[in-house]
Amino acid sequence: MNVFINKNIPEAGILLLQEKGINLTINPTEKILSRNEFIAICKKNDALLNVGTNNFDEDFFEQCPNLKGIALFSVGFDYVNIPSANSRKIPIGNTPDVLSRATSDIAFLLIQSVARKSFFNHKRILDGKWGSFDALANLGQELYGKTLGIFGLGRIGFEMAKKCKAAFGMNIIYHNRSRNENAEKELNAKFVDFETLLAESDILSIHSNYSAENNELFNKNTFAKMKSNSIFINTARGKFHNEEDLFYALTNNIIWGAGLDVTNPEPMLQNNPLLSLPNCCILPHIGSATYEARNAMAVCAAQNIIALFENKKMPFCVNEEVYN
Repeated sequence: MNVFINKNIPEAGILLLQEKGINLTINPTEKILSRNEFIAICKKNDALLNVGTNNFDEDFFEQCPNLKGIALFSVGFDYVNIPSANSRKIPIGNTPDVLSRATSDIAFLLIQSVARKSFFNHKRILDGKWGSFDALANLGQELYGKTLGIFGLGRIGFEMAKKCKAAFGMNIIYHNRSRNENAEKELNAKFVDFETLLAESDILSIHSNYSAENNELFNKNTFAKMKSNSIFINTARGKFHNEEDLFYALTNNIIWGAGLDVTNPEPMLQNNPLLSLPNCCILPHIGSATYEARNAMAVCAAQNIIALFENKKMPFCVNEEVYN
């Protein structure tokens, strides 16, 4: 079985694949392959372990009829045309749960960074603008007893809610397609409709899987319905928010601050005006960037490939209907 890995992954995953005698072709460089280059290599392989968000659309699957499966090095799979994969009986694997704590850590970090304007104040030192003590300058806000609103209370959202309740005694409200009874029982989380989530959240944090119906859901209209002292956090997908509208909301005191680990588009250009704002903290999509999380992701992806090799069901399959 020939497997293409388009970017290098932690050795934990590579060793598992090699132990099974799987023939690997690894792109060892940081060079981003063009779509034509990428497809040309995929045509020569039986399976793909994909790092990054390549566009797996109908055209891709049509050009690569040889593929027996794709293992994604991610939890999200919004860049995969699942109906196209299903029609060809191609299983798609992901890496769920293993990065929940690491990603929630970043959301938790961003809340505190925004609340205390930490990125901006660090930059003041670099720019030689520390100055003398000013009792009224660059004040932040405390988080104790505030209301955390979670859009998409799944594994990552649950980890986030636990941290915020334990550290700051926050009240938890959430909006999901379905109720999370475990969160309601353990954290006294309250299920609310979307309008209530916007109106009552002091911190609104996105932890939902992205879908086209939610494209730029957080925009000028939704920001206008949030509290003027609220903090907006997005560590899920950049396409959830409209960045021009976010800039407008932050510079016109419609919301108090924002923290992003994902941007729209991605990567963000270095001259993006959001980067200059004192009430906005931005990270370059590092939610899963820990040794522990990335090693676990590599193992999950390798296990999905090995299952293909052994004619078994992928253990972490997002379209299990292909096995019916």
